[in-house]
Amino acid sequence: MNSWSQCVRFTAYPLDTGNNGRRLQSNTLFSSIASRTRSKYRNMRISMRDRSKNRKPLQKGRNLSIEAIQAVQALKRAKQNDESALEQVFNSKVKRLLKNDLIAVLRELIRQNQCLLALKVFEEVQTEISYRPQPKLYAEMVSCLGSNGLLEEIKYLIMALKMDSNLPLDIEGFYALLASLLKFNLSSLALEVFYLMKLRGCDPDKLTFKLLIYGLESNEETDLSAFVRQEAEKYYGHSLNFLDESEDDVPSLKQMY
Repeated sequence: MNSWSQCVRFTAYPLDTGNNGRRLQSNTLFSSIASRTRSKYRNMRISMRDRSKNRKPLQKGRNLSIEAIQAVQALKRAKQNDESALEQVFNSKVKRLLKNDLIAVLRELIRQNQCLLALKVFEEVQTEISYRPQPKLYAEMVSCLGSNGLLEEIKYLIMALKMDSNLPLDIEGFYALLASLLKFNLSSLALEVFYLMKLRGCDPDKLTFKLLIYGLESNEETDLSAFVRQEAEKYYGHSLNFLDESEDDVPSLKQMY
């Protein structure tokens, strides 16, 4: 299969169905992810507790209110019990949070490597009336899931992103998402996000092309890298001098996460 054929199969996107349809599809998808992940976490519980010996403390400050801190602590305690206890805490504490507090809880759970809880809160974030998808938040979720070997769940996460018709033109957020995907050798998903950027009118800049080209080469995806070079030439001509600029211009994947 040539490089063009490899890339063409990543360009198909689910049809947008309007806000109501999108929200329903997205929520159903995240519920499916959480359900699939829940059984894995039951098996991982011992190893996760061992890691908690070096558990990071809660970050107090303007981005984490008292209510948010209490919600994080209550969720982690309830996770050790049965599903009903977790649902009770979720309904009584998480669903009552303001949007900023809800996102702060999500980021704190990601920081503490609480993937299952983070997925559940992420699903709740999407139900907010004022919700607008943040590619950077997806990047943080990908990093959390990937660090725990939950690569299949990342595929569903990107599928949910592609369903969303309200993506902002956030080049930095997309850059972070591409970097996170490439870090876990998810080259095909990175290319899907690349096409999603273009589809939504967020034209890749030089740093994005450089990240993709060298990231794909690092993952030994030379055909895909060559194809992205061809795409870059459409924007910047055949010379692509920016690829030869100092490596300091593009943060390494390790520096980003």
